[in-house]
Formats: sequence, structure tokens, C-alpha cells
Amino acid sequence: MNTWMSALLGGVLIGMAASLLLWLTGRIAGISGMLGGVLLPKRGEIAWRLAFLIGLVGAGAAWLWSVPGAYVPRQGFPPLLLVVAGVLVGIGTRMGNGCTSGHGVCGLGRLSLRSLAAVLTFMLTAVITTFIVRHVA
Repeated sequence: MNTWMSALLGGVLIGMAASLLLWLTGRIAGISGMLGGVLLPKRGEIAWRLAFLIGLVGAGAAWLWSVPGAYVPRQGFPPLLLVVAGVLVGIGTRMGNGCTSGHGVCGLGRLSLRSLAAVLTFMLTAVITTFIVRHVA
């Protein structure tokens, strides 16, 4: 499948999942919030979060299984650097009151100005980081 077609299909599926979750339950499909709610659960909140997260991972696994070679992971990253990056992302999602999925997919769809500011910050940071990693470091 062409890269643009798989990206389009993935975007449509993400949008549908986020829309259905909001429409059917009134919940936002912010992955960091869902994962946080699984790690520090509140009564009556864990089942839907687990179902969504399992569906998210399961759909990705099904895609990889059904389309061999669709994704080839990049190699050569030092494990410690990946752990540090993951911790920094976690800190950033806590500071920004959400992640790219919550702000970018759901917040912008609801015309949230806070989400617009968060997404612009995410994107600017990504552009600067990519420039530094590829051209300075």
C-alpha cells in the first residue's frame, strides 16, 4: 500500500475512534490521560481505558501482521536515550495537560484555543529538535 494511502487510512481510523469515543461516552481520546488512568485508576474508569488502549495496540499489531514489511523500525538508537526521551515526553504531557492525541485530534476538533496553543508548541518544538539533531549535533 502507498505511504500516503496508509497514512490516510490511519488518520481516518484515528478520527473515527476519537469521534466515536467522544460521541458515545463523552470521553476525550487522549492517550496519555488514558494510560495515566490505567496506572493510577479511579473506580469505574479502568475498563473503558483498557479497552481503548488494547484496541489501539491490537489494531497496530493486526496491521503489521496483515501487511508484512509495512513498517520497518529504525535501528541504532541507544536504549538509555530512548528511556530519557520517554520520560521527557511524559513530563511534557503532564505539563501540557495532555498529549498530541488529546490536543491535536480531539482538542482542535472541538475548537479549543488551549489545544491550538499546545499543538503549535508541540510542532515548533519538533521542528527545532529535528533541525538541531540533523544539522547541528
